Amino acid sequence: MSNKKIAPLGVFDSGVGGLTVVMEMFQQMPHESFVYYADTAHVPYGPRNPLELKEFASNITAFLVNQGCKMVIIACNTSTSLAYQDLKARYDIPLIGVIEPGVDKALEVTRNRRIGVIGTVATINSGSYQKMIKEKKPDTEIVAVPCPLFVPLIEAGKVEGDEVYQAAVHYLEPVRKAGVDTLILGCTHYPFLLPVIQDIVGPGVIAVDPARETVKRAVVKLQELDLLQEEGRPVHRYYASGDPEAFRRTGSEFLQQDIGVVKKITLD
Repeated sequence: MSNKKIAPLGVFDSGVGGLTVVMEMFQQMPHESFVYYADTAHVPYGPRNPLELKEFASNITAFLVNQGCKMVIIACNTSTSLAYQDLKARYDIPLIGVIEPGVDKALEVTRNRRIGVIGTVATINSGSYQKMIKEKKPDTEIVAVPCPLFVPLIEAGKVEGDEVYQAAVHYLEPVRKAGVDTLILGCTHYPFLLPVIQDIVGPGVIAVDPARETVKRAVVKLQELDLLQEEGRPVHRYYASGDPEAFRRTGSEFLQQDIGVVKKITLD
């Protein structure tokens, strides 16, 4: 077996949101090792300057490449929307972003061509989802809503309760009024809120989790390159730029398993 095949995947996000991608990796590619980087010193990404966010993404990708990763999954909608094209041009290893897989799935399942998108302020303001949907299906109606409180709540481990519910009711009102039948969870943190979101929008709205679709795409790409690891016991390493113990606690809770030691590495 080649050394490249047994090399780890790189995964990064601003915090615990990318763990929704990790959950899918456990299911869809159980033998793959990975290196996960959580930029918790800078979370939330949404309100930050786009140039600053591009620099964060560049530094993290360089770190993961230096760790010998055979592929990097940008498990962050904000980073994908702002930095994906630049990173793809700079590195010759496969890079997978979370936006196009989610868009393709939403266009596949929508029946009335009305699609809602919720995400961070930076993701929504970038227009990445709106532009890609229109390029692929120009007659689609799009309602895009920023949800700035969601990431801080989830990073604090709050995924239910009155505070979460009231924020969700407020953010999802334009989506409900527009009569969308499909809702893209345009931030990898948001699947942790899916029960609350689904309760508010109703069972008739299909919630698209880009994390699931992104990992599907990563599996296909690895198969095409003959790099998919299909045997052996994987090794997972976690790094955080902020408090490693806080990430370990929240990450272990969300993944429902002890993720072990989290090392602190600052890339500024």
